[in-house]
Amino acid sequence: MSDATLTRTPGHLTLVWRQFDYWLTVYKRTWKGSVITSFVMPLFYVLAMGVLLGGFINGGVGGAPSYLAFIAPGLVAAQAMQTATGEVTYPVMGMIKWHRTYYGMTATPLRVSDVVSAQLLFVAFRVAASCGVFLLVLAPFGVFASAPGVVGALFVSILVGLAFAAPLFAYSARLTSDAGFAVVFRLVVLPLFLFSGAFFPVSNLPDSIEWLAKVTPLWHGVDLTRMLTLGHVETGPALVHLAYLLALAGVGAWWSVHRLTRRLVV
Repeated sequence: MSDATLTRTPGHLTLVWRQFDYWLTVYKRTWKGSVITSFVMPLFYVLAMGVLLGGFINGGVGGAPSYLAFIAPGLVAAQAMQTATGEVTYPVMGMIKWHRTYYGMTATPLRVSDVVSAQLLFVAFRVAASCGVFLLVLAPFGVFASAPGVVGALFVSILVGLAFAAPLFAYSARLTSDAGFAVVFRLVVLPLFLFSGAFFPVSNLPDSIEWLAKVTPLWHGVDLTRMLTLGHVETGPALVHLAYLLALAGVGAWWSVHRLTRRLVV
């Protein structure tokens, strides 16, 4: 057997798969703590905003037959954003600063790119589980035009989650204090949740604010999800939404690897 064979490094996919047991164990030990935020709160949002508040709104909104049908896809996309953000803020800092898991991982044949890819896949799973339950909760309310549209909305929610998770992973990887997360939750997550078209059309905003809302990833996710759930897919805008979210996720993943590498070797 040659020296090249003996020293051959396993491929990227193999090394990502080897982390499956770790992330499965993490989920088994932590899923109960996410039940309220991932599964119960979405139902409360639907009842409070869609059913109770929606009962005071007559007629359709923004092309949707009812207010509940209008906000349902917005809430799904917002849930993807919030779930993904929670998975790449304090958990990432903890794996660097507090229990230093990344150092142990990269002391093995695992590379930083393998570690980041596995964690982003775990985030995708968390988003899929959370948004999948959310969509099941919404289904009995009759707000979806077709089953294929719901399946498409689930895949879009995963993409929305990754479009937030990847850049925020990079942001978290270079923080030295968790005080920086207040900026994320107060100045990014909350404003996007309120003003990215989840609760009302962004056309109701002043022109300057409307333009700003339309360059945010959540607006792209909300609009694409709404197209799918209502069955009114416009090919051109849909492709723009997909390209935007894919580009943000891809650039964010590359940036995450770069910044985590610099953090671990310093």
